[in-house]
Formats: sequence, structure tokens, C-alpha cells
Amino acid sequence: MAKSLSKSSSECDICKKSFSSRGNLTTHIRIHTGEKPYHCDICGKRFSRKDELTIHRRVHTGEKPYQCDICGQSFTRKDILTTHKRIHTGEKPYHCDMCSKSFSTITNLTDHKRIHTGERPYHCNFCGKSFNQNNQLTKHKRIHTGEKPYHCDICDKSFSRNDELTTHKLSHTGEKPYRCDICGKSYFVNNALTVHKRIHTGEKRFICDICGKAFVGSNDLKGHKRIHTGEKPYHCNICGKSFPRSHSLRSHIRIHTGEKPYHCDICGKSFTQSTAVTVHKRVHTGEKPRIRGKAFSQRPAVTVHKPIHTKEKPYHCDVCGKSFTRNDSLTDHKRIHTGERPYNCDICGKSFSYRNVLTQHKRIHMRKKPYCDSCGNLFSQQDDLAKHVCILP
Repeated sequence: MAKSLSKSSSECDICKKSFSSRGNLTTHIRIHTGEKPYHCDICGKRFSRKDELTIHRRVHTGEKPYQCDICGQSFTRKDILTTHKRIHTGEKPYHCDMCSKSFSTITNLTDHKRIHTGERPYHCNFCGKSFNQNNQLTKHKRIHTGEKPYHCDICDKSFSRNDELTTHKLSHTGEKPYRCDICGKSYFVNNALTVHKRIHTGEKRFICDICGKAFVGSNDLKGHKRIHTGEKPYHCNICGKSFPRSHSLRSHIRIHTGEKPYHCDICGKSFTQSTAVTVHKRVHTGEKPRIRGKAFSQRPAVTVHKPIHTKEKPYHCDVCGKSFTRNDSLTDHKRIHTGERPYNCDICGKSFSYRNVLTQHKRIHMRKKPYCDSCGNLFSQQDDLAKHVCILP
């Protein structure tokens, strides 16, 4: 019988970890030394263990020797097959000791636990942002590098994430597999359906920690918060204008390209935004959705009208603190502080802070004045005419 290894002969003298054989110890020591004696003769990649090289070579050969006896799917490694089978069996052997949630892999459990600990060990070396999963960091870095490794084989469009490519491909087939069982509306992706259903339930899980406003989706909350921060991360590479949300940038770019991809199926008129088609169709149908009894043909009109009831003023001047119900009102107000006069008369060159003041000014050149239907008197401004009408007998 072979003589047993002594503790000293099977112990790593760097980290003091013990092993059952000299071979295992030798393999372990390479972690410390960085030695990788096994190399792939196809691509040159090196490995510290022979079995790692064997598995790697299957990338080149396409060999997948481990097959699922339930669905027939094949894998390059036995441990991947074991994990895969849990899809069929529903087995989740890894349990979180903080919330009792279960997972099919130890990696998923490790990632999950960081929700509780707040640990974010993966850091972006471009902007310093941290993530709790390595794959999240990999996806994030593509914002900086511009890398789009996933290509559509139909239109050659590229994407930074595989799930974005999968969703995009549905635009070619027209398939919308996720259907709302309440109103029948269909979606390309499941999470869009999940967010949509909250319209029916009234659930608004995402709350702004600055003003308390609630939203049905996390992206809606992110977009809203930029009202407070003033952040506009999406930039037009044609004119340099910036936007708080990506879809606003996409709509804006169509001003430059002239693209109008949304068409009215009644009269054929084209539009740059899908919402514009919805609003336009009401010209044909006469529909005016009602909000608290009052009817509006356009959603922006509803948005402007609602603060009359709620008294909400979410737009704040960072110079004097004054608040406004509408963002455009805040923009106009800020010109009091900046002295900006962006509206120029193309006849005499005089500048104005507000568009309506420019309109009134132009009447001087055009000799065009509002007049009273009753007495025929002319007025330079609509307000003066309104006051005049009030005092008529």
C-alpha cells in the first residue's frame, strides 16, 4: 500500500490550504504563480489545467458531448447540463438565508445576495459607476465603447445587447407574442406587458424620492427625475441638441432626416411619431377622451389641464425658486434672469424674450391689428381688445 502524504507535503506553503494529492497541490499553486502550461494549438489561449484546455477546444470543434435526455439540447460541459436540467425539474437548491428566495445556480444566489448587502464589486473604468453583476458591467461599458456585437441578419442593424436584437427581430415579423388579457393589446416583450397591466390595476410602484410622484415603470421614473436634475444624456450628433430620454432624441433626429414612419390608415398622412398618428385619427373619428368630465383631443392638452385640479407645480427655477405647472413656462421665466431674447423680427431685427410678444410686434410692420366687431376700433394687442369689449354697453 502506498505511503500516505504527510501534511507538510500536501499543504500550500503560500496560503496553507491542504490537498489530498501532490497533483492537486501542483495545480493549485498555479493560482499563485500564474503559470499556464497548457495552450490551445488553434488560438494560442493558455490554461493552468489540462481539463480546462479540453473543454476550451470544444469552442473550435463544436463538440457538445453532454445531452439533455428530456429535450435533447447538448452542452460542452457536464456542469452546464446539470444546471440546464433544473429548468425541467424546477429544482432550486441554493437558498438565500436572508429572504428564503431560491435559485438554480450558486452564481445566481451570489448575485442576488448583493441586493441585501448593497455590494457592487464591478466598477466601470470609464465613469466609475458600480454594478452588482459582471454581465451588467459588460453591457454598461458598451455605452462608452459604442460596441454593438449583436447583428440583425435581415437589415444589418446592430445592438449592444442580445435581448435588444431579439426584440428588434420581432419588428420584421410583426409578431407580438405578449397579449394583455384585459384589453387585448399586444407587445413585443414581456416586461412591456407587465408595465402596461399596471394601467388597469392602477399600481404605481416607482416613486420619486424628490417630489413623491409615482410611476408605473422604472424608465418613466428615470425620465422624470431628469426634470429635477436637468440631466440630458442623449445628444443629437447633427445639431448637438440634448434630450433627457432616448425616444425624444429618436423623434428629434427625424426633423433632420425627414423620416415619417407612422402613417394614418384612413387618409395616408405620415407623421414622425406614433402618438401624432393617434391624435390625428381623432380628426376622422371625432373622438375626444374625457378626463374628469372634460374632453381633450390630445394628451398634451390633458397634461397641461390636470394641474388646474392637482395644483402641482413640478418645474422649479433654480435661480429664484419660483415654480410652474409647465416646463415651457419655466423656460420662458428663466429668460428674466438670463436676459436671453431668442425671438427675432425678420423685418427690423428687434429681439424678444417671448414668441407672443414678437407676434404682437410684427403687427406694427404689417399694419395688422385686432378690431372690434361692434364699433370697428383697431387695437395693437389682443388684451387691449378684450378689455375694450368688456366695457361696451
